[in-house]
Amino acid sequence: MPAATAAVLLRPDDSVAVAARPIPAGTDLELAGRLVTTREPIPLGHKLAVVNIAAGAAVRKYGQVIGFAAEPIPAGSWVHTHNLKAERFNRDYAFGTDAVPIAPAAEPRTFRGYLRPDGRVGTRNYIAVVSTVNCSASTARLISDRFRDGAFRRQFPNIDGVFAITHKGGCGLPFEGPDFQILERVLAGFATHPNVAAYLIVGLGCEGVYADHLVASQNLVSLGPAEATPPRPQRPRVLNIQDQGGITRTVEAAVAAVEQLMPEANSWQRTEQPASKLCVALECGGSDGNSGITANPALGVAADLIVAQGGTVILGETTEIYGAEHLLTRRSIRPEVGEKLVQKIRWWEWYTGLFGAEINNNPSPGNKAGGLTTIYEKSLGAAAKAGSSPLVDVVDYAATVRTPGLVFMDTPGYDPPCTTGLVASGANVLVFTTGRGSVLGLRPTPCIKVATNTPLYERMRDDMDLDAGTILAGEPVESVGRRLFERILEVASGTPTQSERAGVGEEEFAPWQIGPTL
Repeated sequence: MPAATAAVLLRPDDSVAVAARPIPAGTDLELAGRLVTTREPIPLGHKLAVVNIAAGAAVRKYGQVIGFAAEPIPAGSWVHTHNLKAERFNRDYAFGTDAVPIAPAAEPRTFRGYLRPDGRVGTRNYIAVVSTVNCSASTARLISDRFRDGAFRRQFPNIDGVFAITHKGGCGLPFEGPDFQILERVLAGFATHPNVAAYLIVGLGCEGVYADHLVASQNLVSLGPAEATPPRPQRPRVLNIQDQGGITRTVEAAVAAVEQLMPEANSWQRTEQPASKLCVALECGGSDGNSGITANPALGVAADLIVAQGGTVILGETTEIYGAEHLLTRRSIRPEVGEKLVQKIRWWEWYTGLFGAEINNNPSPGNKAGGLTTIYEKSLGAAAKAGSSPLVDVVDYAATVRTPGLVFMDTPGYDPPCTTGLVASGANVLVFTTGRGSVLGLRPTPCIKVATNTPLYERMRDDMDLDAGTILAGEPVESVGRRLFERILEVASGTPTQSERAGVGEEEFAPWQIGPTL
């Protein structure tokens, strides 16, 4: 787009354009050969009508329906919640009609990571203290706090840190029911994550998700030292507060156990690894009207480059591809893959209906302040993170992902439970786009934050890793996507992200809970 662009018309047949900067009332804009004069101020990221739109008519952005006019909307008007509404409409799923394979990269790329015995590659090398239940969460945190100053790194420089996996659940849920299984799957996914070299489990002793059940049901073993050939899997160390004689004794025993794990955790070394070992989670949060124009499409370019290298990218947030799911089903490699996605959509319609809610309760107030009006608009922008690769699989929440290519995971749209599920799957890098300024991090996986607009990037430089707002100033989306791909390789090789520098990443662990608390 030209550097002087004030508003972006994404498709010639769109009925709205998006403000690339605040536009005063009375501004003349030439859009696709039409002269449009703004009738009122248009904030950054918000929409203006480029044609007269009749009441009840479909409103289009990205060449897709984002809602319906609640009243007549003259050209040049601000289009938002006061005159645009979401109504259900049929989508043509056309399974597989747009599934075009990504050509393999001509130049194989590498990064420096930790090759684990199961073939996955870590981008970080942590020790984890896993709490089975909220009753042991404070104890787990007290254990990790003993290593907070990082003094151990003078002797064990290859260890990135000791962190606690704490949460609010673990009891009061149906035994071996859906939430029980989800929590065990998430805890196991973090404990055996490629970015975790060693771990121990801390329980209370009488909880529902008790340690021995977790170990047995998830077949948990510890890695052992890097030089073991062949690797010698060992049962992970488990400490229950009730058995140890209380919190103080548990902390002391666990600190000693962590110290015993340090030599084997430190024995792992970074080596040159193919980019096919990248498994990148794609997330957006605190979105705005430019998310689907700048950062998300740029991440889509980077995602395609990863797939071209033979790597894996994982898209989540089922409630935030609602209204855009047909763009993914058309890219499914088999009809049954697309059908799985549609089944997830239908489940969410049923699930939200149980509570008298609508999926269109999303976007959030902050999203709306940033220019997003309906869930359809938000979803169409969010889906851009997935690039153009074929959809190879649809998986349940926190399921381990081993299939290369574009994979969709069923998750909520809320960032902490969504990213918790994505990371539990084995994602060794997380890329998070934001237009309002989300500051999430999630250990053990480094989180790269991409700002959708330059004012946000300048305002929150200590939290943002890359400015995609340069697209609004004229830089091609492809160029920003390639810069993001290079940043992913750098971070995978050990360059810290802004959230890592800030020490963020333990409070955001939030397993999804779908059922009752008993």
